[in-house]
Amino acid sequence: MPNQPLADRLRPTSFDEIAGQKHLCGTNGILRKLTETGRIPNMVFFGPPGTGKTTVANIIAKRSGMQLYKLNATTASLSDVRDVISGSQGMLASAGTLLYLDEIQYFNKKQQQSLLEFMENGQITLIASTTENPYYCVYNALLSRSSVFEFKNVTPEDCLPTLRRAVEALNAEFGDHKTADDALLRVIAGAAGGDVRMAIGVLENAYYLSDDQVKEETVEALLPAVTGHFDRNGDVHYDLLSCLQKSIRGSDADAGVFYLAKLLAMGDLISVCRRLLVIASEDIGCAYPLAAAITYACTSAAKEVGLPEAAIPLANAVCILATAPKSNTANAAYERAKADLDAGLGIEIPEHLRSPQFKGYVYPHDYENDYVQQQYLPKDLVGKHYYEFGANKTEQAAKVYYDMIRSAPQRLKK
Repeated sequence: MPNQPLADRLRPTSFDEIAGQKHLCGTNGILRKLTETGRIPNMVFFGPPGTGKTTVANIIAKRSGMQLYKLNATTASLSDVRDVISGSQGMLASAGTLLYLDEIQYFNKKQQQSLLEFMENGQITLIASTTENPYYCVYNALLSRSSVFEFKNVTPEDCLPTLRRAVEALNAEFGDHKTADDALLRVIAGAAGGDVRMAIGVLENAYYLSDDQVKEETVEALLPAVTGHFDRNGDVHYDLLSCLQKSIRGSDADAGVFYLAKLLAMGDLISVCRRLLVIASEDIGCAYPLAAAITYACTSAAKEVGLPEAAIPLANAVCILATAPKSNTANAAYERAKADLDAGLGIEIPEHLRSPQFKGYVYPHDYENDYVQQQYLPKDLVGKHYYEFGANKTEQAAKVYYDMIRSAPQRLKK
């Protein structure tokens, strides 16, 4: 019995054998066309596990004639990168060097930066892969030098030919004539949630446990309790977190609780807590300032008690946030301020606000209403308004006070 997993033994060697990814590897697929033209740019592949990222990199290297080096960022170091660079100067790399760097999100900024020089001078061509959103985890300078391609979950229908081929390969290896009908293969493909490697693994184990025919009960015993891909540390589950936030933002407590249940059923506690904390400030914000404190208490309690009881305080938080008044005025104010900062405005801050002497600064607490008019924004931003009061009751009450202290006479306290 071979020790190498069947998925590796069946790894495609041509674009035609790739399951799914028609937009990349089909007849008119962009990666296929690039490879056929001999144009191999620096690339970043992102998508769920088991969707063909490593396999496609292998095919590109083989068809281009380039010397292929593989590193995994979970274990590789800068010295490994230097070894690749040294190897790129040898005779074997006369057609060019292709570095496939898997899980690039585990390389820090300095490690990613170390690749830039060699990407720019053409000494290496980089194909990096990640299961996370590359626009969050890959250094911007590296992204700007690369083409980004998304690998999508493989549908059960697209996975079916590969599973048929797997049964044929196992029969050929062991001289058997076992069968598995298409309906059962579709169940396996669907349960794998778009991960071809997982689907082949389930089928391989079921094959070994079966007699003449792979049975449904055997497959069911091998299927994961939770179907679909879920990497709580990565980007694969962002859609569900997005559904949770958008439901709460849309004041739909029912949908919010449903997506909470779906996330918790998959064992994801920490990212749910983090997202709820963000929602409390981003979507409820100044309309109900206590929302942030309540959510912090609920998420802290959830982390303290752990699953499954953590669902109770988190459900409280979801329902409170979904039914609370909404306002994004604070976040919108920040985005406006940041836009001016990015535009190069406000570089020189007012002299009277600078330490250590604060020359000319007037202390507001010396005045009635603890307020005195003075310049706080940089000179080129004076008169700029970033924060606009929302129409909700809380912000309108704050506006009344805000307007009052600005219109009242400014007198020193007695």
